[in-house]
Amino acid sequence: MASPQCCANPPTLNPAGGEGKVVESFGGIKAYVAGAAESKAAVVLISDVFGFEAPNLRKIADKVASSGYFVVVPDFLHGDPLVPESTEKPFQMWIKEHGPDKAFEEAKPIIAALKEKGVSSIGAVGYCWGAKVVVELAKAHEIQAAVMCHPSFVTVDDMKEVKCPIAILGAEIDRMSPPEVVKQFEQVLSSKSGIGHFVKIFPGVEHGWTVRYKNDDAAAVKSAEEALADMIDWFNKNLK
Repeated sequence: MASPQCCANPPTLNPAGGEGKVVESFGGIKAYVAGAAESKAAVVLISDVFGFEAPNLRKIADKVASSGYFVVVPDFLHGDPLVPESTEKPFQMWIKEHGPDKAFEEAKPIIAALKEKGVSSIGAVGYCWGAKVVVELAKAHEIQAAVMCHPSFVTVDDMKEVKCPIAILGAEIDRMSPPEVVKQFEQVLSSKSGIGHFVKIFPGVEHGWTVRYKNDDAAAVKSAEEALADMIDWFNKNLK
């Protein structure tokens, strides 16, 4: 059963938001893209349950792009983001239609399309639901660096199979991946020789804080910006 934290603070979606553009097909999937098309390093951003039209997610994409990356934010939810108050499609019904395993398979053609356009190193970052997709990519040798922000559905066993450098940004107040579980992730990664990792638990924040913060909450914005800086730093170290 998913925690209510997964559905808290839903964003007001904006299909026209961001400095980049929406393309109808990137690797076969509608996507928001930003950054220099000729960049040899790319980052795939994988949303939480609210999808690729979330304004804060697109702001993050634009900032990652401004750091020199070509950024792709795929619509893995196919125009069907979670509506928390929906009685026609409650969460348990919704998640059956939008399992992270399906998005993992759909991510492979996107990565192939990036390579076809000349990208030589690819990173992926996932938020909540999207973090499970990212860890599957990291287990499958599909990417060169991974970041998980307040992951959902990720297990200690997943960490045992990670094959690329991975950063985990956790929240102090998180029922999906509480600090004690994140520390177990870190212990497993520490025992794996040759796999770089960075694990940080942010104090005073809740699950979802990196992407579902309120712009008028200065402390929340500061924590989200710190997480974004850590994420970009991780990619700068492992992709460029």
